[in-house]
Amino acid sequence: MPVSSITVSPLPDFLVKEAVTRALAEDQGGRGDLTSLACIPAAEEAKFYFKARDAGVFCGMQPGIEAIWQMDPDALVNWHIADGESVAAGDIIAMVMGKARALLAAERIALNFMGRMSGIATFTRRYVDAVEGTKARIAHTRKTTPGLRAFELQAVQAGGGAMHRFGLDDAILIKDNHVAVCGGVANAVRAAKAHAGHMTRIAVEVDRLDQLAEAIEAGAESVLLDNFPLADLEAAVARAGGKVTLEASGGVNLDTVGAIAKTGVDVISVGALTHSAPNFDIGLDWD
Repeated sequence: MPVSSITVSPLPDFLVKEAVTRALAEDQGGRGDLTSLACIPAAEEAKFYFKARDAGVFCGMQPGIEAIWQMDPDALVNWHIADGESVAAGDIIAMVMGKARALLAAERIALNFMGRMSGIATFTRRYVDAVEGTKARIAHTRKTTPGLRAFELQAVQAGGGAMHRFGLDDAILIKDNHVAVCGGVANAVRAAKAHAGHMTRIAVEVDRLDQLAEAIEAGAESVLLDNFPLADLEAAVARAGGKVTLEASGGVNLDTVGAIAKTGVDVISVGALTHSAPNFDIGLDWD
């Protein structure tokens, strides 16, 4: 992979703790890990290794270590790989040592978070690599798992993806239904400009080339080109002349993203990064 590592912004500790606490409670119910309680003495200690079983990009340090420490606060965790770093099959991601019962009770939750997040990071990196040599940035959408958006978007960042809106309160993005209710692109953009403060960015989605000039003249700062054919994307880039940020969206996959990037758009948003990324295979192996 051309990019070997990415600097990843940490998630708030309270958010990680709450999510992992819910996940552990869901997994253990009211009686705990019956298998470990039945088979393993309470004082037994063990050493395990989290290992990659495929090549890709790792992400998930925070929820991984939180799951371990919630079960055994005294456990030792030694990371060999950081968020955003590439791994090969067989690479050791981390060594963990502590109470055997606790580590095995935390195992699946740690692996679920790390596998999901590493899968998104790896999938994102494939898109980023596919547009290498163009100015286009690969961005996420809001098509995320309810309650896990922060984790999934951290994984997009780990894969080299760009940040879009985190939520509805980040920016104004006027979609087709807003346009329909407002009676047109210009009406919607003007209403947004009248409402928004000077620090709030205004973007509008258009589905026809003739709407682009209307959006620019009304004062949009970004224009989302929804499901535009390649020829129309190229025409939009020429017509915009750098006056606004142009984002291509819709019909984007690994087979099409390279050609879309070559049209000259600034951003390509890809819902598949979070809704269709395959899980990354990580295992916990006995020393």
